[in-house]
Amino acid sequence: MNSVDVKKLKILYHHRVAAQDGQSVHIRELVSAFERQGHEIIFVGPSIRPSDLGQENKLLAATRRILPQFMLELLELLYGFRAYLKLKSAYKKHKPDLLYERYNLFLPAGSWLKKATGIPYFVEVNAPLSDERARYSGLSLLRLANYYERITFQNADRLFPVSQALADIICNMGADPEQVTVLHNGITPADYQHADGTELRKELGLSGKIVLGFVGFVREWHRLDRVIHVLKHHGTNPDLHFLVVGDGPAVPECIALAEQLGVRHRVHFVGFKNRDAIPNCLAAMDIALQPAVTDYASPLKIFEYLISGLVTIAPDQPNIREILTDRETGLLFKPDNFEEAERAIVELSQDTRLREKLGQASKDLIRQRKYTWDDNAIQIVGLTRQ
Repeated sequence: MNSVDVKKLKILYHHRVAAQDGQSVHIRELVSAFERQGHEIIFVGPSIRPSDLGQENKLLAATRRILPQFMLELLELLYGFRAYLKLKSAYKKHKPDLLYERYNLFLPAGSWLKKATGIPYFVEVNAPLSDERARYSGLSLLRLANYYERITFQNADRLFPVSQALADIICNMGADPEQVTVLHNGITPADYQHADGTELRKELGLSGKIVLGFVGFVREWHRLDRVIHVLKHHGTNPDLHFLVVGDGPAVPECIALAEQLGVRHRVHFVGFKNRDAIPNCLAAMDIALQPAVTDYASPLKIFEYLISGLVTIAPDQPNIREILTDRETGLLFKPDNFEEAERAIVELSQDTRLREKLGQASKDLIRQRKYTWDDNAIQIVGLTRQ
């Protein structure tokens, strides 16, 4: 479909993301893709958001520390009523062609606008949030959360889960399979066209070295300590270095371990980087690590690794196999089996031809499967016109 030859749309974009993280990256990239194709975006969402990546709204963070769980959930629902009024006002003012919503818990505003006006209602689903919240942080109003979740899924004209694994989950929760279209996360290739890691390699003393990289928030369950042990004990190429772009609670322990094992000079933590610096950081790497991931996610960083021509080492689980094929576009290891991950690191550090072969196949995958934000936007608009 040639977006130049068709009528442009007014898209009412609704979300409740108040942090600067992977969620905000997804929103910004998809919206930019819509705008490149000439569509008009009308935003309805939180008005106060932090400016720096990795931060969340300070007022919300403080509220979460003070109030009991059930009151926080009631506040979420009250926000939903306010969001509905904002959506209705935006609808009356702009007469949009489509309501596109990023699904969240206790947020029936989009569903209500659909019922009130008949506007085409598309919902992007990034996680089974009632189950996720109940499992990891607790839900006091679980039955109410489940009710509004079902209402959202039933009223949506089209649901866009980010993986087939997630599509299966939401269909089991009551979503109509005929209304479901899987849209993986993606990339904007132009952002990586002129990426150059030369300066960063020179700055960190990595010229001529083999660089294993990780991008993201560093938590203990990522087990980056195992990588540091690999550098010390497992016969990897002595020129192998480890580069981490990001920060998190596990960083101080990793630095202390690297010093203890005598490999601190081969471990480089450069902290959070602005989004526009990420392509050059990835260009400084040869191998990329996705140590762990939830079983329904479509990890943004994997698409960044792919477009950068990196060989990705990742868990062998269904949602990852939707993207990567073992020994064709990456090396996969059994989830939580870090011995297998270590063997993959050793193999890639010693086999230049394998790195080059899988790295090129990885880069080609973006074009072959259309893992781009522009292609996602085209598909969404095409379904709107139907």
